[in-house]
Amino acid sequence: MQIHAHILKFGSIKDPKTRNFLINLYAKCKVFGYARKLVDESPEPDLVSWSALISGYVQNGFAKEAILAFHEMHLLDLKCNEFTFPSVLKACTFTKDLELGRQVHGIAVVNGFESDEYVGNSLVVLYAKCGRFDDSRRLFEDIPQRSVVSWNALFSCYVQSDYFGEAVELFHEMVSSGIKPNEFSLSSMINACTGLEDSGQGRKIHGFLIKLGYDSDPFSKNALVDMYAKIGNLKGAIAVFEEIVKPDIVSWNAVIAGCVLHHNHDCALNFVGQMRLSGTHPNLFTMSSALKACTGIGLKELGRQLHCNLIKLNIGSDSFVNVGLIDMYSKSGLTNEARTVFNLMPDKDLIAWNAVISAHSQNGEDVEAVSLFHLVHKEGLGFNQTTLSTVLKSIASLQASNVCKQVHALSVKSGFESDCYVVNSLIDAYGKCTLLEDATRVFRECLIVDLVGYTSMITAYSQSGQGEEALKLYLEMLDRAIEPDPYVCSSLLNACANLSAYEQGKQVHVHVLKHGFTYDIFAGNSLVNMYAKCGSIDDAGRVFSNIPERGIVSWSAMIGGLAQHGHGKESLRVFNQMLKSGVSPNQITLVSVLCACNHAGLVTEAQKYFRSMKELFGFEPMQEHYTCMIDILGRAGRFEEAMELVNTMPFQADGSVWGALLGAARIHKNVELGQRAAAKLLTLEPEKSGTHVLLANIYASVAMWDDVAKMRKLMKDCNMKKEPGISWIEVKDKIYTFIAGDRSHVRSQEIYAKLDELSERLSKAGYVPNVEFDLHDVDRGEKEKLLYHHSEKLAVAFGLIATPPGAPIRVKKNLRVCIDCHTAFKFISEIVSREIILRDINRYHHFKDGSCSCGDYW
Repeated sequence: MQIHAHILKFGSIKDPKTRNFLINLYAKCKVFGYARKLVDESPEPDLVSWSALISGYVQNGFAKEAILAFHEMHLLDLKCNEFTFPSVLKACTFTKDLELGRQVHGIAVVNGFESDEYVGNSLVVLYAKCGRFDDSRRLFEDIPQRSVVSWNALFSCYVQSDYFGEAVELFHEMVSSGIKPNEFSLSSMINACTGLEDSGQGRKIHGFLIKLGYDSDPFSKNALVDMYAKIGNLKGAIAVFEEIVKPDIVSWNAVIAGCVLHHNHDCALNFVGQMRLSGTHPNLFTMSSALKACTGIGLKELGRQLHCNLIKLNIGSDSFVNVGLIDMYSKSGLTNEARTVFNLMPDKDLIAWNAVISAHSQNGEDVEAVSLFHLVHKEGLGFNQTTLSTVLKSIASLQASNVCKQVHALSVKSGFESDCYVVNSLIDAYGKCTLLEDATRVFRECLIVDLVGYTSMITAYSQSGQGEEALKLYLEMLDRAIEPDPYVCSSLLNACANLSAYEQGKQVHVHVLKHGFTYDIFAGNSLVNMYAKCGSIDDAGRVFSNIPERGIVSWSAMIGGLAQHGHGKESLRVFNQMLKSGVSPNQITLVSVLCACNHAGLVTEAQKYFRSMKELFGFEPMQEHYTCMIDILGRAGRFEEAMELVNTMPFQADGSVWGALLGAARIHKNVELGQRAAAKLLTLEPEKSGTHVLLANIYASVAMWDDVAKMRKLMKDCNMKKEPGISWIEVKDKIYTFIAGDRSHVRSQEIYAKLDELSERLSKAGYVPNVEFDLHDVDRGEKEKLLYHHSEKLAVAFGLIATPPGAPIRVKKNLRVCIDCHTAFKFISEIVSREIILRDINRYHHFKDGSCSCGDYW
């Protein structure tokens, strides 16, 4: 303005060159009022002054104003030149106004400027940015003398539109034509290689930079740091960064974000510290990356300090940063702080709502997550697939079937019924709400089902005990040429574990090996669990030993498996090995440890772990730990200590506690304790018939037949039926099911013939049927006959005639194995020289050479 004043003072304002100089100066400095005033005060319309004004508008982002100025200039009958056309076309590009751009294109052709390189380049960019790449390429080919600027204009548009491969091809075409790339060409190519995640091509471009002497260019260096980080070469990114003499904020942000991307959070925070020491002040992007790093390694306090710094920098109200803070606090388990950040946000967009809903969902506060979804919907802020997927996860955890159906209806109404994320979340939610028909309908109605969809449906079948359906669906998935991943294999292995389908589980193991998932932690843990639950603890041990990095889930699976198989001392040995390796147990691990002590009768060891749980491992015993300890004491006949624990524990005794005591009373024939425990169970779980049966067994064991009869009459009056014993065995990939006295099997005649044969051999070996706990009011001979036809004996007999000699027989039963069958199987294992592996509701029994792995303590 001082210059303007001097010009006025000396009367030079009338000079066109001076006036145009001032217009150009004001326009570039965004002082458009003065620039426009000078244009309007011109005695004669001047193309140069109008061009300067339009150029100023465009350079400062005022595209609409530039277009209006162009219209005014056109009305004044001023013809554009090679400087005006590029500015006007750039304004059309900013506003994506292709129609006006075509009109300007026409004017340029009429005025003979279509061959001008600058005009041609602007046209190329206009058509490309408006999605007309064919027209853009044709105009590019029409430029008679294409310089590196023309090539840069074209392939930068391709890069910005994510056509990375085409951009790289154009670059090589340019080099082949003899045109030397400049730093802008190479910068675009670096971005293209980043988009392609092509490390080989990226290194070639890096070579070009060095060869042509642009390796010290700061823009290129920053782009290289970003590229190497995003294509998986963090070492390369850091090496390039360390070559930058004076890193700017973009350089620091690129290397810090790269470290976070590769989960090298310590390194990221180290760079943040170096950046501050260098005198470079962090910005929003720096702080966002730093927050992610804190989240990644659980540094709550440092996260709080960064929050304080954000407030001091006066950027704490930025929505992007606030969402990062919500995420950091929620992943640190600090939902109250996350909610406070959210509540203090002046403008809450959908991203912020999604972040706070996710915060509650991730921390198990599912009711609050669902309530927030209702609130955001009520306030009319809308929702997207992220919102729906997150809230469906909480609904699945709550098993809120009615709410699940409402959200499903809402997603259909809002047009999300075909969205893969929403469909997969619906399948998962319906599955966990035990609404298999609804889950199947959503799955079948989806037009495009991906691997995640199949995994969700297979998991739903597996969790609902429909393992055979899960396996069928897996085969269907393979028929559709959908490659499995570790997660779907994990779900399948869980299905096999629930079915005790050993042979089918081995086939899934083959798929795990075939697809290279051998060392995957999820697949490895599921294999350990599957083999353990299918009765092959040796196979479980071999898989466990091959897991490269064993986490708490791996150790817990092995410890629990050994405990279930009666290898109590071995289970404790593995537990101590875990502690020595530096892995801390969780509450589930300690339940398995106590179960190991229980199955092996290790009362002293159990008491040691139970009493020192807080001191050694940092958490108070939960109800499951108390239940295990009460069961251990009860089985050992230490009823006073067991009842003292019941009376002093900080929980109300539930059905599992009284069930453990009732079981202990049956083992030790303690009628008084049995009656007390049964009375509690009849109040807590009146619908369960097992209580009546166990109490009747206690009465029968001490010959209290009148009380047995009363219990049977009570069950009859209450229309209560004893849960039938069901046993099943897998032979040649097929599951065969048996109930007591079952004659429905196609080989039933052979099965009963085998039982008759075994009966004779058992009698010669010294076996005497145990009818002590049989409640049937019939003579001893009839009771013995009924015992011979128990479901587990039928399954074992079928196994003997349907499997190769010497092969182990694996049977699963839904109830506790009866004493007589347990005794009979010890004899049978020795007579036929076969191992019989029986999994009942409590544990595994390995019958071999006349003895059982449980040591008759079960």
